[in-house]
Amino acid sequence: MTAEPDAEPTAEPGCRWPVPPQDGYTVDDLFTLPDLPPHTELIDGSLVFVSPQRRFHAKMIELLMNGLRRTVPEDLSVEREMTVVLDRRNGPEPALSVVRAAAITGLEQTRFRAEDVLLAIEVVSPDSEARDRDTKPRKYAAAGIPYFWLVEMADPNQHPVVRAYEIDPVNKTYALTGIHHDHLKLTAPYDIDVDITLDALRKV
Repeated sequence: MTAEPDAEPTAEPGCRWPVPPQDGYTVDDLFTLPDLPPHTELIDGSLVFVSPQRRFHAKMIELLMNGLRRTVPEDLSVEREMTVVLDRRNGPEPALSVVRAAAITGLEQTRFRAEDVLLAIEVVSPDSEARDRDTKPRKYAAAGIPYFWLVEMADPNQHPVVRAYEIDPVNKTYALTGIHHDHLKLTAPYDIDVDITLDALRKV
């Protein structure tokens, strides 16, 4: 790990922000720097701190996680908010991931490799729109993750919308395969059938 210079004092006594090395942070730093906030991500060598989330974010993750786990095959596993190592300078944390069960090493595991992930799901928050809609999908596709879902709260009725994408293996980009408003019924990466109506979300 690269040694860090001391951070400049902030206006708040006792609070010091980490100062990045000249070439940016690496995935190794992400897992060894002390006292990082929960759910810190690494994007292009920079640490990304997560802002407080809307209730929609937490409830939508729970709704999808429960739905995905109902029909998940034994050789796959649905994981919540786990770092996915894409390369040395990128370790994002999808809201949910479907991974190969063979990649699970135990309860102390902190990360998965991109090649072990079949589906990455991002639930958009106001502070992360650009990353969730642009930066992360491009990086997930470049790393070869076959499927990606983008989940948003639609105005004005706060209804969930899930956009499903599948990778084009030739040019490593995602192609939209469907926009789902009420019923998420898919056959890839396995048979999935989830009620995503506003009523279902409220009942979680």
